[in-house]
Amino acid sequence: MIQSPTPSSPWQWATGTTAPRATVLIRLLVGVVFASEGLQKFLYPDALGAGRFAKIGIPAAHLMGPFVGAVELVGGILIIVGLLTRLAVIPLIMDISVAIASTKVPILIGQGYLGFAAPSGKTGFWAMLHEARTDFSMLLGSCFLLAVGAGACSIDAWLQRRPSVTTRASPRS
Repeated sequence: MIQSPTPSSPWQWATGTTAPRATVLIRLLVGVVFASEGLQKFLYPDALGAGRFAKIGIPAAHLMGPFVGAVELVGGILIIVGLLTRLAVIPLIMDISVAIASTKVPILIGQGYLGFAAPSGKTGFWAMLHEARTDFSMLLGSCFLLAVGAGACSIDAWLQRRPSVTTRASPRS
């Protein structure tokens, strides 16, 4: 059973983990998808960045497209290397939640709502599940990493294992 350590400081919470080495597989899944999607928002802004955001009804799309792209790219890279993983997934959980609300819920209900655009293709429960499979995987993978941390094979784990500065420094007489 994976147990989260009881943190004595925010730093220990941010870098702490008791998760096994295999957690790197979840980190790669979540990190690579977020990092690649973030980069693509800059490479293809009309199709995947600001242009898409405007089409689906995201306010200030010209600002939000690059902002979300940067959050996804930086967060994805931090998750891949396992650095500040718990902190990195928090904005990504918000990001993917907005993605689900703005693009998958309209597919489910068959119409736009709250300023989000109506879907252009198939609608309904099964169409939404099909379109949301990656989003749900990213959301659940991110929640898992928030709960357990980066795992034993990460920079976070290395930071926790190394002796602190006060322990390393020995007083000279």
